[in-house]
Amino acid sequence: MLLSLEIRDMLIIDRLAFEPGPGLNALTGETGAGKSILLDSLGFVLGWRGRADMVRSGASEGEVVAVFDLPAGHPARAVLDQAGIAARDELILRRVNRADGRKSAWVNDRRVSGEVLRALSERLVELHGQQDDRGLLNVRNHRAMLDEYGGLGDRGAQVRAAWQRRRAAEEALAEAREALAEIAAEEDFLRHAVAELEALAPRPGEEEELDARRRQMQGAGKVLEDISRAFQLLGPGEGAEGLAGSVDRDGRRVVQRPG
Repeated sequence: MLLSLEIRDMLIIDRLAFEPGPGLNALTGETGAGKSILLDSLGFVLGWRGRADMVRSGASEGEVVAVFDLPAGHPARAVLDQAGIAARDELILRRVNRADGRKSAWVNDRRVSGEVLRALSERLVELHGQQDDRGLLNVRNHRAMLDEYGGLGDRGAQVRAAWQRRRAAEEALAEAREALAEIAAEEDFLRHAVAELEALAPRPGEEEELDARRRQMQGAGKVLEDISRAFQLLGPGEGAEGLAGSVDRDGRRVVQRPG
């Protein structure tokens, strides 16, 4: 039950404190008297989506505070428990709307999001109007109505908790499978690398042998370059190939003297 509603600098209201009495409370008045502002302010502190320009003209921010009676076993206590907020006999909701559009909300002096406020509002307030029958089309209410009709009581909450545990287990299983796939890919890469090394069949001392052969090949190429350069200096003749052919197996130049 709503115990009090305090409004400051919202729309045309400077300061207002409203404390409904027990039983039925009716707000009456002429059009424009501000009846809808009370409902808009209550909806604002409950996280409902409404008009954005609710701050009173000339004020830097507006604030609404609502206090509800929260007896033991009230459904809103489950929302508080899920949000990590300690439940008390009184539930104090406070929300501030700044002129630049930023909004902040607190529940029992604990900073919360608009999602928490809306979850609490579903268990604190019932809004009835001319289009109440459309609420039957809201699929979010179907499960609750079916559970209530079936008299499930707390068993619905137990099933919900079991479903959440199953979802958490499925997510953990997916993460484990992903990690296992990464390990399998790494194993495949390592096996391929080992197979290539085995096909290469390296042996001790092979690196020095290959280095010597590489140097020998580089030396042969250097000799050929020197011969070609010498031939160019001596002038036309048999060509670089012929001169290169006159190099013996030890890489020494065989010089033929004329005559």
